[in-house]
Amino acid sequence: MALTSENNRIFHGLHQNGLLLLANAWDAGSAKLIENQGAKAIATTSAGVAWSLGYPDGDALPLAKLADAVANMARVLKVPLTTDMESGYSDDPATVADNALRLIDAGAVGINLEDGNGSPALLCAKIEAIKSAAAKAGGELFVNARTDVYLAGLAPEPRRVEETLARGRAYRNAGADGFFVPGVVAENDIRAIASGVDLPLNVMARPAFPGARELQDWGVRRLSAGPYLTASAYTRVAGLAKRFLADGVSAPLIQDAMGYSDINAWFAD
Repeated sequence: MALTSENNRIFHGLHQNGLLLLANAWDAGSAKLIENQGAKAIATTSAGVAWSLGYPDGDALPLAKLADAVANMARVLKVPLTTDMESGYSDDPATVADNALRLIDAGAVGINLEDGNGSPALLCAKIEAIKSAAAKAGGELFVNARTDVYLAGLAPEPRRVEETLARGRAYRNAGADGFFVPGVVAENDIRAIASGVDLPLNVMARPAFPGARELQDWGVRRLSAGPYLTASAYTRVAGLAKRFLADGVSAPLIQDAMGYSDINAWFAD
C-alpha cells in the first residue's frame, strides 16, 4: 500500500520547510515528463484528468476512471503522487473514506478534498472518516483540505479572510494535514491565512503572483499549477493542428518536438 512506502514519508516532509512546487499532471505521460524536469512530487489536476478522458471538470469523472489514471501515473513515477478527488464522490463520509482507500490502493499518498458549496461540517466529517480509515489501513494519508471561499465567492469579500480562517481551523481540528485556498491573491490575505491556520498553506497559480521566494515569505508552503499546464498544452496543440490542417506543412510539427526515442525511453523500465 502507498501509505507504507518511503514516498509517503517523503511527501509529508516536503511540506515542512520551503515551498513545494506542484506542476499538476493529467496522465501518465505528463506525470513522467514533469518528474523528469526535477519535480519532487506529482499532483493531479482534476480538470486535466477529466478532460483527458473526455469528461468535464466538476465531479463528472467516474471514480473508477480516476483510480485507473492514478494507477497509471503511479506505475511510471518514482516520486510521491497526490491526487485531487474533488468532493469525494459522495456526501456520505464513510463512502468518501472508502473512495479514498481506492485511490491509496492505486498509488496515491495524498488527496485534495474540497468543501465547494457543501457545509464545512460535512467536509470535517469526511476528513475524520478518511483519516480513521487510513490509520486502520496502516498509514497516514496526507489530506489537503480545500476551501472554495475565494474561488467560488462563498463569502462577501470583506469577510473572506474571516470565513477562510474559521474553515481552516475546523479542518485542522478534523485531522487535515494541509489547507488549500485556490483563488486567493492578495498578499495581506495570504499572510493572514498562513499565520492564522496551523497547517501548510497551499495556493493556486495566479497571473499576479510573484515568484517562489516571495510567496514563501508570505507564508505559502505549496504552490499548485492547477489546470494551467493542461490548458497551455492544449493551446499549443490547437495551434499546431490548425496550421497543419490549413496548409499540410510538416515542418512546424517537427521542429520543436521532443525526440521519439527520448520519450519512448521514459517508459522502458
